[in-house]
Amino acid sequence: MTLDDVIAHHQIARQLAEFARAMDERDWSRIAEILVDDAVADVGEGRLDGSAAFIATLRRYLDTCGPTQHLLGNLIVDVNGDEAQSRCYVSDMHLGIGERKHLTFATLGDYHDRWRKIDGCWRMVERIKHNRAHVGSFDVFQI
Repeated sequence: MTLDDVIAHHQIARQLAEFARAMDERDWSRIAEILVDDAVADVGEGRLDGSAAFIATLRRYLDTCGPTQHLLGNLIVDVNGDEAQSRCYVSDMHLGIGERKHLTFATLGDYHDRWRKIDGCWRMVERIKHNRAHVGSFDVFQI
């Protein structure tokens, strides 16, 4: 592992943490900054083409529930020049709001992301979420 690989690992870990916090803070513009415009994703509903479609899907869920917390762990980053892949566990908790405040929904998953270094910044080009399990009620989302 080179010093450049170590720096890339740190920078990608930072972007992952920023992305998770942005979801919890509903900071959609920050997520858009991390994604490339033509990013692709699959978070459990099939392929999404483009950052706008990805963000719209996130919003459809997160804008309809109460507080959330996305915790990441066991990060592995493999760097190959200006391209990288990362894998990390995600444990996310979603709380209900209003008449659904007694509900919770949580998942255990694994993010598989691809990255590209553009103008010195690591940007996400693909996110695949492997959902391993969930607990609680999907009714926490008012969709």
